[in-house]
Amino acid sequence: MNLKGRNLISPLDLTVQEMEELFGLAERIIAKPQDYSEVCKGMMLATLFYEPSTRTRLSFEAAMLRLGGQVIGFSEPGSSSVSKGESIADTIQTIASYADIAVMRHPKEGAAFVAARRAGIPIINAGDGGHFHPTQTLTDLLTIRLEKKDFAGITIGLCGDLKFGRTVHSLMCAFARYSGVKFVLISPDELRVPEYVLDEINEFEEVRDLRDALPKLDVLYMTRVQRERFFNEEDYIRLKDSYILNASKMKKAKPDLMVLHPLPRVNEISTDVDNDPRAFYFRQTKNGMYVRMALLMALLGKEI
Repeated sequence: MNLKGRNLISPLDLTVQEMEELFGLAERIIAKPQDYSEVCKGMMLATLFYEPSTRTRLSFEAAMLRLGGQVIGFSEPGSSSVSKGESIADTIQTIASYADIAVMRHPKEGAAFVAARRAGIPIINAGDGGHFHPTQTLTDLLTIRLEKKDFAGITIGLCGDLKFGRTVHSLMCAFARYSGVKFVLISPDELRVPEYVLDEINEFEEVRDLRDALPKLDVLYMTRVQRERFFNEEDYIRLKDSYILNASKMKKAKPDLMVLHPLPRVNEISTDVDNDPRAFYFRQTKNGMYVRMALLMALLGKEI
């Protein structure tokens, strides 16, 4: 694996082989985390979050600290010179003077790409508007791999906001490159997957009813209806409760179903599902830290 100095803006920036090698490294870290505790000693990660984040920001920070590195950055733009009107290009060139690698979340599609062109250090896209979220995709795929061992022949249902959900778009584009994967897209008409994402996948069906789709699924990927992506409040209120997974619906699902969610959730997964052994969304968050440890090591050229 030779990812040193590369950027990760889209899930398609990594080949299938490179993703597999990252997953293998993440599994070795999970098995013996103590072996990696000083791999990035003396290295600095900058976290540039123009939008709120809990799991992504903290997991990146935890990943770098567990590798022996250090972290600088901001968790909201109001605490930086962005509030004074500073451009992305100027911010990233300044940060590159201090850090060895940067992770960036921004509400505008393409912002991470712009930053990568000016940075001179590796840039990791932690979400750019409704576009992509590639490290969440690595998290999702690692979680499925750890449980299912093989992606071949998996039927995955994606439910909820499939129009604005960057985690969904990233996962579909990456997962479609594995043979035999089938997609069941569960959403209201207003929140259908965009055509540019559908163009990337082969075998899929679109349905409107979660209950009817459940029995055929090996993996169910739930998403929240994102208030911040809507142009008016009325549309959000009308659609926000369209799809809710609860213990009653889970009775129709396979005994080895995996329920995933990028989090945060609002009410789309009832808390009565949390103790079901098929609920993987909190294990998913921990896997995110390990795969980000592997990614940071690879982009910094710090593999053991």
